[in-house]
Amino acid sequence: MSQPDPIFGDVIHTYSRAEALEDGVLVDAGAMAQEAGLRWPVALTRAVWGAYVEVPPGVQAQDETGRLWDILRMASCAIRAARKGGRELRYTVLVRHDNRRPTPVRLKLLSGPGDDGEPVLTILLPEED
Repeated sequence: MSQPDPIFGDVIHTYSRAEALEDGVLVDAGAMAQEAGLRWPVALTRAVWGAYVEVPPGVQAQDETGRLWDILRMASCAIRAARKGGRELRYTVLVRHDNRRPTPVRLKLLSGPGDDGEPVLTILLPEED
C-alpha cells in the first residue's frame, strides 16, 4: 500500500499532459516549435489556439501556419532575451484580428516537467493556470 504524500495527502485525481493533448485541452505545436528555435516540446492551450492561431472570419492574408509561427518564434526570442531563468515568462506577439493593423497580445510561457519528467513548454493566456 502506498503512503500518502506528507504535504498534499492522498492523490484523488490526476490529469496528464497526454490526456490534455488527446482531449484537445492542449494543442501540440509539432515540429514547427523546433523550427522556430524551441528545443522542448510545445503545446498551446485551446484558448490561445482559438484566440490567436485560428483566423477570424473575414481576415485576409492570414493562415494558421503563419500565426502559429509568429507565436512560437516570439516565444523563442523571449527565452533568448530573458535575463534570468524561471518557470514563467511573459511575452508579446502582434496578431491581426481584422484587416487593419495587428495589435499586441500578451502570452504566458511556462516550462515544466512533462508526464515522464521531461522538459516541456506550454503557451497560455496570461490569466490561465
